Amino acid sequence: MAKIPEVTLRSCEKAMPVVGMGTSSYPQADLETGKAAILEAIKAGYRHFDTAFVYGSEQHIGKAIAEALSLGLIKSRDELFITTKLFASFAERDLVVPAIKMSLSVALSFYTVIFFTISSPISRLKTSHVRRTWVVCGAKLRLFFAFLISKLELDYVDMYIIHWPFKLSKEVKSMPVDKELIQPLDIKSVWEGMEDCKKLGLAKGIGVSNFTPQMLEELLLVAKIPPALNQVEMSPIWQQKKLREFCEAKGIHITAYSPLGASGTKWGDNRVVGCDVLEEIANAKGKTTAQIALRWVYEQGVSLVTKSYNKERMRKNVDIFDWCLTQQESEKISQLPQRKTVTFASIVGPHDLVLQIDQEI
Repeated sequence: MAKIPEVTLRSCEKAMPVVGMGTSSYPQADLETGKAAILEAIKAGYRHFDTAFVYGSEQHIGKAIAEALSLGLIKSRDELFITTKLFASFAERDLVVPAIKMSLSVALSFYTVIFFTISSPISRLKTSHVRRTWVVCGAKLRLFFAFLISKLELDYVDMYIIHWPFKLSKEVKSMPVDKELIQPLDIKSVWEGMEDCKKLGLAKGIGVSNFTPQMLEELLLVAKIPPALNQVEMSPIWQQKKLREFCEAKGIHITAYSPLGASGTKWGDNRVVGCDVLEEIANAKGKTTAQIALRWVYEQGVSLVTKSYNKERMRKNVDIFDWCLTQQESEKISQLPQRKTVTFASIVGPHDLVLQIDQEI
C-alpha cells in the first residue's frame, strides 16, 4: 500500500494528501461501481477523495466510507480527506450553507433540484417523499425539494470549494445553457457563505476552483478566511506557470485536476498519455507515461486529483514518490507545446463571460 505525502494548507485544520482520487465520470458510474472503486483505492493507499454535488458521486463516497469502516480498512473517518464542491446554481450568500448540508446528508441529484419562490400556503403543497430546507430570501422564502437520497452521510468535509467561477441563475437540466442563465459570481457574498461553512464546523477548509488571478485578488481583498487552494486544470501540456507563480506569492496552494488530460472522458483527449516526449522518458525509466506526467505535476509543488477505476492503474498512479525526474527530463517537459484541454465554453456554451475565464486560466 502506497504512503502518500501530505501538504499543510493555509486556513485548513487538516493536512491534505497530495494525490486524491477523482470521482467525476461521464456517463456517471452506478453506485456499486463507484463504491467498489473507492474501496479499492483505499486498499491501494488513497486517503483523499474528490467529489462534487454535480458529479453525482457523493453517495458513492459516503457508502464506501461506511463499508471501509465496517471492513476495518480504516479505523476512523478522520483518516480520510474528503473534498466536495459548491455548484454554480447555489452560488448565493444564503444558499451556501444549505448546499453543503445537502452534500453532507440527503439531497436529490443535480438534474432534479427545484428552485422557486412560493406565495401559496404550505398546506397546498404536496410534500410526501420530500425533505424541506428553508432559506430566507428577502421577504419571501425559497424552498428546496429533494428526494431522500443519502449523500456523504458525514458531519463535515475537509475541503469545500466554489466549483465554477460564475453563477447559474436558475435550475439547469442540461448543458450547454442559455446565455441569460449565466451571471458573474458575487465573490464577496458567496465567500461569506463559504466562511460560514467553516465557522459552523461543516468544512475544515475552504477554497476555490478555476479562479483567475483577478478573481483571486478580488477575493483576497474581502476574505476574512483566505482560500486554502485553487483547483485548476494542470498537466505537462497545460503547465499554468503564471498562475502557479501568482498563487505561490499569495500563499494559495494549487491542486491540479485533469493531470492526464482527462483521457477517456467526453471532454478530454489523449494528448498527455499519448505524448511522445513523455513516452520516451517513461520507456527510459521503466514507468508508464501517466506516471511521468503525474510525477512532473507533483514536482512543481502542487497536489493533484486523478481518476481511474482500474485497480492496476490506481496503484501505479500513486507509485510516484520514490523516484524523480532528472533535470534534463524536466526541461524537456517544460518545453512541450501548451494547449488547454477542459474549457467552460465546451461545457456551458461559448458565452462572453466563460470565454474570458477560459482565456485567463
